[in-house]
Amino acid sequence: MNACKHILPLIFVLVAACATSPTGRPQLMLVSETTAIAASRQAYLTEITRLEREGKISDDPATARWVGEITGRVVAQAVRMRPDAGRWSWSVAIIDEPDTVNAWCMAGGRMAVYTGLLRKLDPTEDEFAQIMGHEIAHALANHTAEKMSVAMATQLGIVAVGVASDDPRLTAVAATAATIAIALPNSRGAESEADQIGIELAARAGYDPRAAVTLWQKMDRLGGSRPPQFLSTHPDPANRQASLAALVSRMMPYYEAPGARPVYPVEIVKPDS
Repeated sequence: MNACKHILPLIFVLVAACATSPTGRPQLMLVSETTAIAASRQAYLTEITRLEREGKISDDPATARWVGEITGRVVAQAVRMRPDAGRWSWSVAIIDEPDTVNAWCMAGGRMAVYTGLLRKLDPTEDEFAQIMGHEIAHALANHTAEKMSVAMATQLGIVAVGVASDDPRLTAVAATAATIAIALPNSRGAESEADQIGIELAARAGYDPRAAVTLWQKMDRLGGSRPPQFLSTHPDPANRQASLAALVSRMMPYYEAPGARPVYPVEIVKPDS
């Protein structure tokens, strides 16, 4: 009887936590997006503080301009697609780790790009826009909260208390889960969703959608027998390039549309002087 008293509330929480993504995919959401953004901010500041202490925040102005211009154009389309994202704190930290091929975007628009991705992959502007579009799409589709929910599902007792009563313990668990969410792989459904949204964001920002295919060709060549971190945390089905190629013709009108493409002000995180 006592076991049932504990199990039933958990089942209720899980059922109540069902949500739907922008493409209609079911999602597990044990926390709200507001909670995910707040927890991500805390996790991001902790990570940036550590990197600053280790001298790993890049201060190269040319790289900052290049990353900021491309990212700003993609973010402008993200805000156009989802206007409430205009209230987010869009920022990019360029992390000086030459052996790390990775990039990510947390809930609320806080991003990171590693110098290893820029040096080892040597992306064109169009290819880099695909990377940032893909990562920004994860934020738009609330994938951080989804991954946090998966991490928190292993501590259902605490989650049940927090969801039911706004227990302050949820804040600490959420912050930990937000940190874990950076390293957790996305589901294949979430990856496919980010591909679809990301290639559209980049195309609307004026970047060639065909670069989505050449990007993953480069990723495959770079991977070899030991995939880089970007591939290890972004499952790559065998048909991914074909799926992206199938989207290109639909994206070309956005890419070829006349007119200037706006640049959204994105903060480049600078090392403390």
